[in-house]
Amino acid sequence: MLKILVIDDEPQIRKFLRISLTATGYKVVEAETGAQGADAAKAESPDLVILDLGLPDIDGQEVITLIREHSQVPIIVLSVRADETDKVEALDRGADDYVVKPFGIGELMARVRAASRQRSAAASDPDRLRIGGLTIDLTRRLAVRDGVEQRLSPKEHALLSLFVHNRDKILTHAQILREVWGPAHAHDTAYLRVYVNQLRQKLESDSGRPVLIVTEPGVGYRLRTGEER
Repeated sequence: MLKILVIDDEPQIRKFLRISLTATGYKVVEAETGAQGADAAKAESPDLVILDLGLPDIDGQEVITLIREHSQVPIIVLSVRADETDKVEALDRGADDYVVKPFGIGELMARVRAASRQRSAAASDPDRLRIGGLTIDLTRRLAVRDGVEQRLSPKEHALLSLFVHNRDKILTHAQILREVWGPAHAHDTAYLRVYVNQLRQKLESDSGRPVLIVTEPGVGYRLRTGEER
């Protein structure tokens, strides 16, 4: 049974999440402050964290940093803050996903399942991915779509590797650029768009309507693998 840590100062939200998550088979641990949440992330070793940013003692952004000092547990931010700067900061600090309140429980559960898949894939075979007619094998530097091998340049392979290793996770423009091109290119978003479009042309059935490498407006990109596509 997967254990989920819910960090939120609103009792109604915690109760709603506890009922919804336990009904789906998850074990739920609760914390109502940032300090309690950071401590619980260490003591309870959860499989997933759902975190509100507006906490009474420590801002949720700082809680992300505290958790990332000792754990790579998936973190889904659940917040009323809808501004892109808040989303980008949370993701840059290490959050895996960001859901704006008010939220639909169906959407949240899909994000929880996606984060769980990401964790399972990282533990099993992080270099392989198969979605429909697409097969990716990073070890063999191979991408095959509908039986046709797609040739990838070194940068395209590096970019695809980053997406595959972070499947179902939102990656900000700056994160991608730093990882693939280096810190000096952290703001070259136009450059990134060119390479993302090239990958889409090789991997997507319809590059004009991508369903695999999707844009998170104003934030970055996500490689989607599951039912929330």
